Amino acid sequence: MPATRSLCVIADDYGIGRETSRAILELAQHGAVTGTVLLVNAPDAEESVRAWQKAQPPADLGWHPCLTLDAPVAPAGRVRSLVGPDGNLWPLGKFLTRLALGLIRRTEIERELRAQYGRFLEMVGHPPAVVNSHQHTSLFPPVGACLRRILAEGPVVPYLRRVREPWSLLATVPGARIKRFGLTLLGRVEASRQRRAGFPGADWLAGITDPLWVSDDRFFARILHRVPGREVELICHPGHYDESLVGRDCTADDGLLQRRIDEERLLRQPAFLEACKEAGFALVRPSGLLARLCPARHSYAA
Repeated sequence: MPATRSLCVIADDYGIGRETSRAILELAQHGAVTGTVLLVNAPDAEESVRAWQKAQPPADLGWHPCLTLDAPVAPAGRVRSLVGPDGNLWPLGKFLTRLALGLIRRTEIERELRAQYGRFLEMVGHPPAVVNSHQHTSLFPPVGACLRRILAEGPVVPYLRRVREPWSLLATVPGARIKRFGLTLLGRVEASRQRRAGFPGADWLAGITDPLWVSDDRFFARILHRVPGREVELICHPGHYDESLVGRDCTADDGLLQRRIDEERLLRQPAFLEACKEAGFALVRPSGLLARLCPARHSYAA
């Protein structure tokens, strides 16, 4: 099938751990990943950026704003509502509970996000072409509004993830359907706000699932053949075995480590690129979409 559609393949969590970052970089060099997003507050962030800049893969390195993992970038005393007794940011469940109870201060959310954006600029040397929040926290007010305000002040407009799936994909592709339904409801609201604020993004997002389903060799192929739209983003979390994630991002037995290994295997296989072509997709970098969708406010240089 001729390539009539554009697919951004975005690997989340670059910098979270050495082996995870190595797998993402290898996939970017292979051409299966067209962009990744950096956790600037993760312990391996600086080393991962150096490896990326040395390799110069044909993919974009963007920013992964994080409010639920590792230590904050801002001084802990200035973002007290975001930080637990261990000095790290609250994990997702506690963060959302505290947010719902009004125990998370909006000013501190913005302060931490600004600190992380500043660190990204220091590490990478230019504004991010692609941005999406770790664990989709930008879907929960007021995080999205804070993030949009910070990004709007920058010299270029980044490609922002729109966390929404078509109902047809939810109905036909199994895996984490309750989670995906909830994220899509929230994501459609946030996507409308992003669009009104002038931030470009894909028509649809695909790839959210749970560990069980990525052990299927046809997982990505089924999604690619069923997702509609001219501009589509495929979210993925590939990695090699990375013990440093245990106790930070997962437990030893929740399947999330194996999921990263399974996704890396699927993306590395020639069948993945063949499935993209069969579905009419050309793989593109987010910066390439930006140049086409928003040329007036885009001057990103890789």
